[in-house]
Amino acid sequence: MDENKEPQNQPESTLKEDVVASIDSSALEDTNNLQFENRLDLSELQQSVQKIKDEVGKVIVGQKDMVDMLIASLLAKGHALIEGVPGVAKTVTAKLLAKSLSVGFSRIQFTPDLMPSDILGTSVFNLKDSEFEFKKGPIFSNMILIDEINRAPAKTQAALFEVMEEQQITIDGNQYKLNAPFIVLATQNPIEQEGTYRLPEAQLDRFLFKIDVDYPNLEEEIEIISREHLLKEKIKTDEIISFLTGDQVVNFQNLVSQVLVEQHLLKYIAELIVATRNNQFLYLGASPRASIAILKSSKAFAAMSGRDFVTPEDIKRAAIPVLHHRVIVTPEREMEGVTSKQIIKQIIETVEIPR
Repeated sequence: MDENKEPQNQPESTLKEDVVASIDSSALEDTNNLQFENRLDLSELQQSVQKIKDEVGKVIVGQKDMVDMLIASLLAKGHALIEGVPGVAKTVTAKLLAKSLSVGFSRIQFTPDLMPSDILGTSVFNLKDSEFEFKKGPIFSNMILIDEINRAPAKTQAALFEVMEEQQITIDGNQYKLNAPFIVLATQNPIEQEGTYRLPEAQLDRFLFKIDVDYPNLEEEIEIISREHLLKEKIKTDEIISFLTGDQVVNFQNLVSQVLVEQHLLKYIAELIVATRNNQFLYLGASPRASIAILKSSKAFAAMSGRDFVTPEDIKRAAIPVLHHRVIVTPEREMEGVTSKQIIKQIIETVEIPR
């Protein structure tokens, strides 16, 4: 008997599986080695965003969502309304953001006796030249912090309509353009009722975001107290470094406007907006200005993440802060305790996400 037998042939099916496995593993290796490059260079923007967060984080504990939305509103050329109870660092955060930028800054404290001319400016008669001269008000700056915006009457609030939408002011038949960048950050207390004037829907619609600021948790509260204890005689805002110029901010805004949005994502935004108009729990749905706001803010969120294209997650992230102050809940649902945020979340879950 011959002991040198030839080895039996391997089954054909096993050979095929081995070949397919080797092809799959090599293909997977090639895929992992692929490096996708953005059309836009967003590295400087990302570094600057992180530096702003680091500077603000020197003073502010937590409140990461608020800081992210404030930066996004700056990049999207939008305005932000910050709402929260007293003492949750609404005004301080806005001031710190302004201090991290080398741009003009004005703070306006709204009061019941504030007049439109106190904000916009007024014409003063110049005795030397025997003619009227326009003296610019505090609104002529790059970043405007309006503290307690709901404390001024409707006449003063209405003075912001034109400047927030068109970045210009018309006084005595003359138009005055404001320099870019221009952003309004306004704060208000949702609890106080006495001595306040509710913002009309047209005014609310001009804010890109409405940012709700909540209380810090236990760990954050301990950190806040510990930092204040170690501060002693130092002024906490003195450590903030101004590093970003107005021209750099404008360049970043132009970059954000070039972020790619696919056609099916534009349709997704439109479907979300139309769903608010057809919802039985909403008395007033969102306007086309809201869809434009979601488009701009989703681009900003994408750029902050280092991407030059928008994903459905960017749109979903932008939807609630953009929409919940632009819609009105029906009186019946409002009496039941249903909020606009809850309805918008339901709409987001209902509308099919594009694949």
